[in-house]
Amino acid sequence: MRLALLSALSLSLLAPALAEAQSDPQFRGEYSDWRVFTRDTDQGRVCYALSRPTDSAPQNHEHGNVYFLVSSWQSGIVEEQPSLLVGYDLRPSSPPEIRIGSSTYDMFTDGQESFLDDLDDEPRAIRSMERGSAMRVTATTGEGVATAYEFSLRGVTAAIQRVNALCN
Repeated sequence: MRLALLSALSLSLLAPALAEAQSDPQFRGEYSDWRVFTRDTDQGRVCYALSRPTDSAPQNHEHGNVYFLVSSWQSGIVEEQPSLLVGYDLRPSSPPEIRIGSSTYDMFTDGQESFLDDLDDEPRAIRSMERGSAMRVTATTGEGVATAYEFSLRGVTAAIQRVNALCN
């Protein structure tokens, strides 16, 4: 159930051509290195903040579009859910890991997406993001290439506050 819900969320956020009944994402603000969008779907409004990495490794790998998102649904089914979206299939046996300062959070994969392994970690990860200055996410491609992404956390607090104001 969780996996299906998470997959539906990402499709509703970033693949507008796949669902005609959904509106295009609406830009709602820029907060330093984070941007906020909303999208109206058949299940209600989805609000999300996203950022692109400031650094990607290895340099010679084709990463595609890479985003870190924090999503909430107006219906309350998802609240402040962190996730990673990459432009390649992730290796399920080597799921991504988030590191913010000395805190680490394990993820699970679903194709090109990753979500926190433990729902109870979501609020703690969000608070770490709001207190931190940078976040490192390591992942492994389906072909076994180790990748790493550095995300700036400048503006994440204001972006999450805006997401909450738009979807609560």
